[in-house]
Amino acid sequence: MLRYIAKRLLDLIPVILGITLLVFLFLQLIPGDPAIVLLGQRATPAQVEALREQLGLNQPLPLQYLAFLGKLLRLDLGRSIISGIPITQEIATRWPATFELSVAAMIVAMLLGVPAGIIAAVRKNGWIDNLTMSTSLLGVSMPVYWLGLLLIYLFAVNLRWLPPSGRLSIGGTFQPITGFYLLDSLLQFNLAAFGDVVAHLILPAITVGTIPLAIIARITRSAMLEVLSQDYIRTARAKGLLERWVILKHALKNALLPVVTIIGLQFGTLLSGAILTETIFSWPGIGSWIYEGILARDYPVVQGGVVFVAIVFVLINLLVDISYAFLDPRIQFK
Repeated sequence: MLRYIAKRLLDLIPVILGITLLVFLFLQLIPGDPAIVLLGQRATPAQVEALREQLGLNQPLPLQYLAFLGKLLRLDLGRSIISGIPITQEIATRWPATFELSVAAMIVAMLLGVPAGIIAAVRKNGWIDNLTMSTSLLGVSMPVYWLGLLLIYLFAVNLRWLPPSGRLSIGGTFQPITGFYLLDSLLQFNLAAFGDVVAHLILPAITVGTIPLAIIARITRSAMLEVLSQDYIRTARAKGLLERWVILKHALKNALLPVVTIIGLQFGTLLSGAILTETIFSWPGIGSWIYEGILARDYPVVQGGVVFVAIVFVLINLLVDISYAFLDPRIQFK
């Protein structure tokens, strides 16, 4: 197991190098100049050239890329051109927001998606199955930005049940400690702040969790249908076991591998930052931060953010692979 983990961690190196190179090259294709963005359109050529030299933008592209890699080896992702704040500090500030939103969205997706898939498989070709698959198809096809705006209009503007944006209401006495607002409110025994944080999480979590929910439901149904057709399921039923026990103990346990795989992939995608959802709900996470960096041509923000996201995604995939050994003892890693 340890040998396999070490091998996978080494495989991370060329992946990160490839991602940094692609991001660096694509950023060069974006029209505009960061120096002009900072100084404004009325800046003189001399001022622009001086700032480019200060930021290292006048160096050849290979040297700029090698300089970035050198800092990356020292765990230094640089500073934002616009704000001057270190990238690691920005990530530490915004990562908790994205993590809380991702966890909340995956809880919604799993609590609804897995049971929906199981019921659809058990009631194959029935009206429940057709309704579940039709709804999941709608969930995958529905634009996230449209759903987010619709939920805001219904539950925040019309009904006024939930707040429309942000992580916390303005004017509260809550003081963050770790940046994870749910945890911080519990540590401070501030139930009012905890309820406020949960209220702000509901709409964006539903919005960003819709697509994972639909995918998990479809994968769960497919995996369960394959397992339910196996001989050992017929044997269990022939022995007179309760149908509920057959479904949950024998069928679901053996159908979990593809379900866990898709949950891990979707969770890794959510941790990358839901750009549209975070933008619509003014959620101060990684996705909206990278998006703002792209618009401002803030090279260090985009490069550092994408590298961080890539590392998180690969580590999530590694954890999913390791979980296979616990779900199926027949699997051995070499």
